[in-house]
Amino acid sequence: MIPEDFIQDLLNRVDIVDVVDKYVPLKKAGQNYQACCPFHKEKSPSFTVSPTKQFYHCFGCGAHGSALGFLMEYSGLGFVDAVTQLAESVGMQVPKNQPEQGRSVVESKRPTLVEALTAAMHYYREQLKRSPAAIEYLKQRGLSGKVAAKFGLGFAPAGWQNLQVVFTDYGNSTILLDAGLVIDSEEKGRRYDRFRDRIMFPIFDQKGQVVGFGGRVLVSASGGKGDPKYLNSPETAVFEKGKELYGLPQARQAIRDHDKVLVVEGYMDVVALAQHGVEYSVATLGTACTPDHVRRLFRLADEVIFCFDGDSAGRKAAWRALENCLPQVVDGKSISFLLLPAEHDPDSYVKQFGKEAFEDLINLEAIGFVTFAVRELSNQADLDTSEGRARFLHLAKPLTEAIRAPALRTMLRKAVAERAGIENDELRLAFGEKASPSATFPTAKFRWNKDATKVRPKIIRRPLVPVERRLLQLALLAPQLLQSAPVALGEVDSQELQALALLLEFTQRNPNILNGANAIEAIQRQCGDLDLGQVLSESLSLFERFGQEELQAEWLAQQAIYRQSLSRPSTLDRKGQLEYKAAHGGLTDAERDEYRMLLLSARDAKV
Repeated sequence: MIPEDFIQDLLNRVDIVDVVDKYVPLKKAGQNYQACCPFHKEKSPSFTVSPTKQFYHCFGCGAHGSALGFLMEYSGLGFVDAVTQLAESVGMQVPKNQPEQGRSVVESKRPTLVEALTAAMHYYREQLKRSPAAIEYLKQRGLSGKVAAKFGLGFAPAGWQNLQVVFTDYGNSTILLDAGLVIDSEEKGRRYDRFRDRIMFPIFDQKGQVVGFGGRVLVSASGGKGDPKYLNSPETAVFEKGKELYGLPQARQAIRDHDKVLVVEGYMDVVALAQHGVEYSVATLGTACTPDHVRRLFRLADEVIFCFDGDSAGRKAAWRALENCLPQVVDGKSISFLLLPAEHDPDSYVKQFGKEAFEDLINLEAIGFVTFAVRELSNQADLDTSEGRARFLHLAKPLTEAIRAPALRTMLRKAVAERAGIENDELRLAFGEKASPSATFPTAKFRWNKDATKVRPKIIRRPLVPVERRLLQLALLAPQLLQSAPVALGEVDSQELQALALLLEFTQRNPNILNGANAIEAIQRQCGDLDLGQVLSESLSLFERFGQEELQAEWLAQQAIYRQSLSRPSTLDRKGQLEYKAAHGGLTDAERDEYRMLLLSARDAKV
């Protein structure tokens, strides 16, 4: 593994403006640079590159990161390849961490595995040309040679060791085993091909490299009816089912052109839809749609449509997709679900009715995220009884809690309350929540007449931002604040505080960290998923023009507020008690009036 301190040193040496400008022409816009986002379709530029903070951010799709992150996302490079290319551009040599050499061994295998998989793909494609039965099968499915070539379709002949023709060291090669092309049978005491008598669908990663295969059994006189209908490559050093999507490289341009992507279940669905001109579809690889899939698709399009069979299995697949979408969905993006008639899948429907009818079905029958969620939850409870409505609310609560997009979460909660026949305040009680806090918090500002006499202050209402979130916004813009004024985290009981704790730990180990985007990428590499794109977007909107002294002052002020929120009400004066209650449940109208008067009295005393 590449040492983290080298990565941070590398990012401090490169200029992100130069890196991005090689791929996306940038224009100066004030202190920053702008362009139309390369990760989603847009007409006006919302993609910003900051030379002072050295990160990019798109206010449209939420894409963000450092120069390293941009190179990986735009060029489709792996982490090691991106670091190497970036280091070469500034004359640095990439070191290796001794304690984690095992991982570098896996990385070193990648080219060899890809080469073996590519050789197998060429072999399967040649075999397809020589198999009349396989060609006839594809013709019966309505596929042309052009589409078969576009997706690299091939054929694995019947027989146990056909790949011996391609690989001279077939019996001893560990690469073939690691690539998932062969199986070593202890019971039979021999090695044999994993794929036999199957139409082969090569799976390409975002760089266009073959990383695996899907094989559909060819129903013929040679047998094979007892085998699984579809057989996928096992997960390997180059292939993770939860990250790859079948047909994405071929569909990428069409997805961007239409600004939408259709997610289906099968390889043949993708190929058949492309045959009929619906070229913006992809398929999951024998697994449910994962958060990684959703994040990747939202980078390409604003609309994601899940299309499944109308049977019980299709409904279950749609629900799993919905659950995995919850943490990833953002306001301004669209997710919908299309359940086909029970007797159809996308392949059969588009063949019978054609492209226009299929796209009409999408436009007319696809159900929005909120409507689909409420409908499916309603099917699991009897809403005619009090007990059934209670069960409905019990099922709905974790869904509303998992959504991070504020507007969509609000709409889902409203729809849930309406379906249960209750008010929003009753919904909060049913969910075990405290009374809703005031949406705004009053602050007073004195006005002066021309003769310098003080008049009654005008009450100004500002949006209430939770102090933990404001601290996180500041720390993402200037991680060095965590070094000079570490926040008293107390008990870590929120996502914001957990993220602050991770940032604090990271900055202590990497004092040369330049900005929060770099830290987010590093924490994601080390600790898994940490989706802070929305908070980063908020921090940019609020604090883009703050100077270092202003950031420091705001940080200290927010720390004081946070520490006071941890104090016991009994130890506070009346003003502090009201502030504590405002932060932990909200004030009544009478208490708000009392707080205003206390503010005025405090200001009068100072004047």
